[in-house]
Order: sequence, then C-alpha cells, then structure tokens
Amino acid sequence: MQVGRLTLAQFMNEEQRHVPGATGDFTGLINDVATASKIIASYVAKGALIAAGKDLNQKIEAMANEVMLQASITTGHLTAMASEDMEGISHSDQPRGKYLLAFDPLNGSGNLDINFQTGTIFSIMRAPDVKRKSKEEDFLQPGSELLCAGMVQYGASTRLILTTGKGVNGFTLDREIGEFVLTHPKMTIPTEASTFAINASNEKYWEPPVRRYVQECMAGKEGPRGKDFGMRWVASLVAEAYRILTRGGVFLYPHDERTRDQGGRLGLVYEANPIAFIIEQAGGAAITGRNRILEIKPAELHQRAPFIFGSKDEVERLHRYHQEYVEGKDLDSYDMPLFSSRSLFR
Repeated sequence: MQVGRLTLAQFMNEEQRHVPGATGDFTGLINDVATASKIIASYVAKGALIAAGKDLNQKIEAMANEVMLQASITTGHLTAMASEDMEGISHSDQPRGKYLLAFDPLNGSGNLDINFQTGTIFSIMRAPDVKRKSKEEDFLQPGSELLCAGMVQYGASTRLILTTGKGVNGFTLDREIGEFVLTHPKMTIPTEASTFAINASNEKYWEPPVRRYVQECMAGKEGPRGKDFGMRWVASLVAEAYRILTRGGVFLYPHDERTRDQGGRLGLVYEANPIAFIIEQAGGAAITGRNRILEIKPAELHQRAPFIFGSKDEVERLHRYHQEYVEGKDLDSYDMPLFSSRSLFR
C-alpha cells in the first residue's frame, strides 16, 4: 500500500478487483458516501457562518441528512436508505440497486455549538431481493450481515475509517486535491488498555457489574487491577471510537435503570452495529454487556441498545462480570456508590 499516496477511489478499485463478479456498484456507493462527507465537512467547518445560536445544531444536522440522501439517491448503486433522522426509509430513484445504506448523518451534532468533534456513521447491507421495492424490514439485519461500515470524523482534519470485512483502514481528506488519502492502513486496537470512557454522572443508575468494573479501575495500583486507569468522556461516539482505535481502552454506555424501557441509549442500526463491525475488524470486541452486538437481529429501525466496546480483554472482563451478576456470583459490595469513600465530588 502506498501510504499517503493511495486515494480512497484507488484503494477501493484495487480491493474490488479481486472480488469475483464485482460490477463497480459497491465502489461507486463508497465514493458517493465519501463525496457527501466532504460536503458535510465543509458545512461543519463553517459552523456559525451558516447558522447561529440555538439553530446551529439542528440546521447543520438537517443539511447533513439531506446531503447524504442526495449523494446516493440518483446513482443507481442502492435501492433504499435509512437515516437516524428520518421515520421510515427513502427509496432511490433507481430502485433496483443491490444495496441498502443506513446512516447517522451527524453523530454528536449537539457538540457543534462548542466546536467539538462530530461525525457521520454509516453501514451498507445487501438488498435481500432486488426484484422488488425495498421495505423497512430489509434493513433489520444483524450486524454480522453488514458488507461495509465506516465513520467520518470531522475535526482538525477530516478522517474516514472504513472496513469491508477485511480489516480497517483510515483515510485523511487532503483538502488541496479534494481526495481522501490512505494514512492509517490496517488499523488495530492496542491490547493494553489504561483508559475507560463512561458518563460518571449516571453512576447511580448503573447495574452492579458496571459499577464493579469502574470501581476496580478507579482503585488504581492499590486495587485488584494493579495499575492506574484514566477516565474519559467527551459525549461523541465517533471521537470515542477513534480514540479507542488508535490508543486502546473501553467505552461504556451500559444498560441502566433510566433506559430499561427503551432497551438502551444508542441506536442499534445506525450507531452500534457499524461501530461494532469496525471495532471487531480492528481486533476489539463489542457487547451489550450480556450479548455480542453483531448477533442481535433488530426488531425495528430505531431500536436502542446498551453499548460496550474496545480492547478485547477489557470487553471480555466486562462480559464476565455481567455473567457473574446474572448467575448471582458477584459480590454485593459493588452496590455501594462509586464516589462514597473516594471522591472528586464528596
């Protein structure tokens, strides 16, 4: 691979050249998404020049959604699209395409007014039957059936992280030539983890296995883990996923008392599945706590799920803690509030 010289289009052409029966539609769809992300990146960069005050987040998110729809609606590469920001699905002008596209157009858009990182998350599935018009049910495929997943990170630079089931590669937008260029080939998550990301303000709602894990990490070198951990939380799924891809660690948005009725906090189809696919392809793991994310068959487009992902050893430890909790083998002492005896807040 020619790192720093190979464009996304060249990379995809080379990758698909070895796929029997490839027609170019899949590569064309990836290029459509890349084109949309370049336009979204320009909107995000303009920020308050487009809208100000309370309207900023909603306006740019709506623009991002429209860009994603229009970039793919007429090319004939897909049959239908589903967006986190829409009810139902949108059909392509060429409804006999081979693929389905699901996306979150601007994840973390609530951070726009503070000029923090946002991103686009997407996944591609095969249309079950190209001889008929696509239905919502066609999108309800387990994550293990995804053909491709990616995320675009809008920050100091614009980066596209992509997997087609053969590892993870990262591309950076070269604004001078207007192309994504391969800069991070064959990305793998470091096995050593010394950080975890969780919203500590939700601690009183956590289940015991999550509280147990966090308490052990907070105990540092004197605790059962025998080393110090750092805690992170930036309220941007794309930013957290990219940090874990490059530095290792674990992200937790676990099941808790407040999300019990809705099933979880993050969207299964639009957020958890594509991120989990990327993470697993980079050597990590992704679970709900009790189950592997990619094995869940969605029941509806906007289904929610708990989401824990990151370095494989840490995720497996969390899975074991959840199993022990379900089986009644964990210790009751982990029901104590996290910051009752050792605290930044008390």
